[in-house]
Amino acid sequence: MKLLEGKNAIITGGSRGIGKGIAQVFAEHGANVAFTYNSSAESANELAKELSGMGVKAKAYKSNAASFSEAEQLIKDVVEDFGRIDIVVNNAGITKDNLLMRMSEEDFDKVIEVNLKSIFNMTKAVQRTMLKQRKGSIINMSSVVGVKGNAGQSNYAASKAGIIGFSKSMALELGSRNIRTNVIAPGFIETEMTGKLDEKTVEGWRQSIPLKRGGTPEDIANACVFLGSDMSDYITGQVLHIDGGMHT
Repeated sequence: MKLLEGKNAIITGGSRGIGKGIAQVFAEHGANVAFTYNSSAESANELAKELSGMGVKAKAYKSNAASFSEAEQLIKDVVEDFGRIDIVVNNAGITKDNLLMRMSEEDFDKVIEVNLKSIFNMTKAVQRTMLKQRKGSIINMSSVVGVKGNAGQSNYAASKAGIIGFSKSMALELGSRNIRTNVIAPGFIETEMTGKLDEKTVEGWRQSIPLKRGGTPEDIANACVFLGSDMSDYITGQVLHIDGGMHT
């Protein structure tokens, strides 16, 4: 059963890690996929080709979600290329970890700009299209750190907590037009980034999780499929924790 058959989706930061996993699972469920990348055009084009091979329309766009003008242009381009936008997954994000006493103002500001302001940029840019359609699903990627905090990640935690407050406000503002806004808060997800950590550190993380394993991009992608599909038509303003029980 293809839950997203015929729907058009945008995924920011979609060329690697969790974003790539979401793009692949969306295509498996029949969604046409527009996704953004920042630097590697080659890997982005390879992914677009892979997705197209699944029988859906797919296209990569070089776009910085932290720039409001680029977010606006992205929405215009996707509407022109795909016709409508049914789902937006705001996945782009960075980390610049440090204890507060060592954290520079620049590193704090950059994380807020990329992780939080990008959500404002994309939501504001796409709302006009979704308001005209009187339907849409916006899925914003927060983190378990945005709910419980973490030492050395005050900038990241602030950005991810802000996403939750912003999303709940958008659920109230846009709900009357049948536009739903929900949040996913991943825990420890194993990607190529975590693959750079030493195995002892990773195993320590796994053992601290009630389900005794790290999550996969597919774990996040499956939840995005649900929240993007008509099966979740009566769900908005919610935070779905996908963390193996880290936050209970």
